[in-house]
Amino acid sequence: MTDEPLRIGVLGAARIAELSIVGPARATGHRLVAVAARDRGRAEAFAAAHGVERVVGSYADLIADPEVEVVYNPLANSLHGPWNLAALRAGKHVLTEKPSASNAAEAAEVRDAVAKAGTVFMEGFHYLFHPVTRRLHELLGSGELGELRHVETVVAMPAPPDSDVRWSLPLAGGALMDLGCYSLHAQRVLAPWAGGAPRLVGARGGAKAGASGVDEWLDADLEFPDGATGSARCHMAHDSWQMSCRVVGSLGEATAVNFVQPHLDDRVVVRTAAGERTEELGRRSSYTYQLEAFAARLRHGVRPALDADDALTTMRLIDDCYRAAGFPVRPRTVLPNVG
Repeated sequence: MTDEPLRIGVLGAARIAELSIVGPARATGHRLVAVAARDRGRAEAFAAAHGVERVVGSYADLIADPEVEVVYNPLANSLHGPWNLAALRAGKHVLTEKPSASNAAEAAEVRDAVAKAGTVFMEGFHYLFHPVTRRLHELLGSGELGELRHVETVVAMPAPPDSDVRWSLPLAGGALMDLGCYSLHAQRVLAPWAGGAPRLVGARGGAKAGASGVDEWLDADLEFPDGATGSARCHMAHDSWQMSCRVVGSLGEATAVNFVQPHLDDRVVVRTAAGERTEELGRRSSYTYQLEAFAARLRHGVRPALDADDALTTMRLIDDCYRAAGFPVRPRTVLPNVG
């Protein structure tokens, strides 16, 4: 085992990459060895601004590059699946933005490709590694909140421009894909305190005007084996930002004010018969914790909390929500000589 820095290649020059991989790599000493973008000029500007060692000509060139050990994929949702598959087939480790694919059938192919490649795959639910979410789980595990009774997750944001790729059905857009996956995942990981994984009871949603088949908002109702209930909500045209997770037990409740962006608000508010208190868990980036966990898996064999099987389970639940709410499952994209 070694602590040698990871050698990371970045697909695209997306703005999210500044927060999700550039900052964390800088903070943890890992190398950004290459970047590729459809527009080479954008890739060159990204590399110059963020200390990426070199620019390569295409996504395929980056995946084929022998110096690239880890492929980081922050592309549009529709391009997660095909480029994750391409990277895995090239024997690369993959850290992908969520969701890992456009639908469950594609996610199953990614899972199978991981098994065949024998490499490490992680879907970027970074929130899970932050002390804010860890604290919610500790409170449930300690018994301070009693038995889990209800979970409410809300992930909402003001509307992006109509031209944004997140409003495109062919690009696997929609509120559930971009936001609601956090709401669903945060409930799924409570299975140890609820007798097992939740099942979908029902879902409803509203379509984006002028974007057939694309959900502007979607609410899902869940039920856990021990009887606890869940409400997973998402809205991509809300009047404000809201990213909260509230867990209610028989003896009290706790709310993470912003579980998705704890670097902006790290408060967990706990209410029990003893009173109310606010805990502040630190604003270090959840993406930095995530990259540390990924590196620990590669360098020291530490089993990650997230893998391809977990990604497939989440994607199956997303597809079920879409069907229950009357929306089409997101179509997959097959690229020439890739998918």
